[in-house]
Amino acid sequence: MRQSCAELLETYTQQREIHQSEKLVFKGISGLDVYNITAPLWDQGEEFILGRVEPRASEYSQVVAFRKRDGHWYAAEDVPVLNLQDPFWSRIHGELIVGGVEVFPHPTRPGLGWRTKFYRGKTLRELEHFATGPDMMKDIRLAQLPSGAIAVFTRPQGDPGGLGTIGYTQILSLDQLHPATINGADLLEQFMPDEWGGVNEVHVLADGCLGVLGHIARFDEAGDRHYYAMAFTFDPLTRKPEAMRIIATRTDFPAGESKRPDLQNVIFSGGLVRIAGDRAWLYAGLSDAEAGRVLIADPFSARFRNKVR
Repeated sequence: MRQSCAELLETYTQQREIHQSEKLVFKGISGLDVYNITAPLWDQGEEFILGRVEPRASEYSQVVAFRKRDGHWYAAEDVPVLNLQDPFWSRIHGELIVGGVEVFPHPTRPGLGWRTKFYRGKTLRELEHFATGPDMMKDIRLAQLPSGAIAVFTRPQGDPGGLGTIGYTQILSLDQLHPATINGADLLEQFMPDEWGGVNEVHVLADGCLGVLGHIARFDEAGDRHYYAMAFTFDPLTRKPEAMRIIATRTDFPAGESKRPDLQNVIFSGGLVRIAGDRAWLYAGLSDAEAGRVLIADPFSARFRNKVR
């Protein structure tokens, strides 16, 4: 059964479990914003975060790798930048997969168009472009299933898709990742007609199900955007999702700046690091201007999943 943001927020308020929150500080990018980050990844023995870096008044951004040293994140000058927004990463068949959103002047209407681009390689320094998603589609995410097949979550908009919904399909190899396959995904129909969402990261769980980290969003009466971190569990055999739930809101993070006034109540899920004690660090972009992390109940732990069955 679909639930609105308001209904999900009511449930979240009753179950909210926040243990710690903090902003992240990024160095080596003076005068630019860093937001919509990934969870950390290890590459050749070093820890990195990928972040969207851009001037406050621009939508043209770069994905920069930040290296962790002495508890701080420094721009890694030895890692090539990508001219993309909203980075993500996964590991498929022994390769590192990195992607993001390329923006371009829309050919038939004012404003920007967008498409998701994918890169592959053994390390961050060896990435090569190998696939591009359909025009006007963000939030395409991949995960390797225990069978070796590749789960593909999509986010069409328009007809079909409305303001933005989630689709699912499977492929056997990365060579099959192309617009026709992506456009053929089955829609999960999880959002109200006046709300939208997408997938940000996928975790393969011990029982073979997929832990899906994403976002759900709506406009208010003034036209301001409200984005919330959400999660659900998905069975790739039955292709059925369990109930969606909100797992964090902007007020769970420290207050800060925003790119525009209408983006103040926005968090964009980046990644989840699951740790002992049924807890997890959620990494996220904040108000399209900053980034942070919050320690929450692990939404994919048995304890938490039993609450929503």
